[in-house]
Amino acid sequence: MFKFLLKTAIYFVLILVALELLVRVFHLYPEDSPRYIDEYGVEKRVPHYRGYSVTGNRLQNFSEYRINDQGFNSYREFNPSYTKKELALIGDSFIQGFHQNYYNSIGKKIENNTSNLEVYEYGYAGWDLADQLHLIHAYKEAFAKIDKIVVYVKYPMDFERAVYAPNVDRIKLLQSTSFKIRDNIKLLYYASQIGILDPVKDLMVNNIENGNDKVEHTITSKDTDSLSIANFETLINTYPIDKSKTSLLLDKRNTSRIFLEYCAKNGIDIIDFGAWFEKSKKPVTLIYDKHWNNNGRTLVAKSIIDHLQL
Repeated sequence: MFKFLLKTAIYFVLILVALELLVRVFHLYPEDSPRYIDEYGVEKRVPHYRGYSVTGNRLQNFSEYRINDQGFNSYREFNPSYTKKELALIGDSFIQGFHQNYYNSIGKKIENNTSNLEVYEYGYAGWDLADQLHLIHAYKEAFAKIDKIVVYVKYPMDFERAVYAPNVDRIKLLQSTSFKIRDNIKLLYYASQIGILDPVKDLMVNNIENGNDKVEHTITSKDTDSLSIANFETLINTYPIDKSKTSLLLDKRNTSRIFLEYCAKNGIDIIDFGAWFEKSKKPVTLIYDKHWNNNGRTLVAKSIIDHLQL
């Protein structure tokens, strides 16, 4: 019996080693560049990292990223100047663009279809409107030189808070021992990415929830609009925006009519890419999540160019 258990353990370890080697050889794991919070309270990537983003369970998406001097995924450095024509594109993972090669990003597509324009892509996964407006305020000297600012938002998800605070806990978690183990054992990282470890994650979440008293509330769309608009007002009072050069990029099909009316009444410019998506005969998102594919990114670029008449 002891020999059987010993052989089983040895074979199990050898199988894990073989799988680890296969994952590494075929590069089935993503490379997540480290993050930090800078002296202005802006959470971003550590500069000068290059690597590959891998999503899907069979290399369904394999793309290269490049973190520039400013800590953002981009094909160029950001050097705003009053003598040049520039556009800042701000947003979450959709703008960060890890799902597409950095040299074929939305910003690059805009530049390829305009003349004498530099596009600066300030994208970071997980950002909401509070993060984005804080960014503009924190780097106000740079943004004062930029001609156009486009902020990508999803309603109402990006309007859930009225006060900005850097996510210190997230940085601590990503620097924790458990995440370091995950990053170094590529098989574990791959298993986590394709959902094999989801039952374990769900069990941990359920245990946490069961240990706390939960109060359920019925939230209506009217409540959501009131809260989102109130949060928006607080944020733009805290971080005033230059309405003459700032636009919100969104999909009107998924945005409350009440919020759109509020923006129109208060002179807040809206760029709607949803109309372009609706007319497209080809898919606009990836097959395994809702991030934009190459066609979707091309249409988003076109919507910005057309609306701003670049």
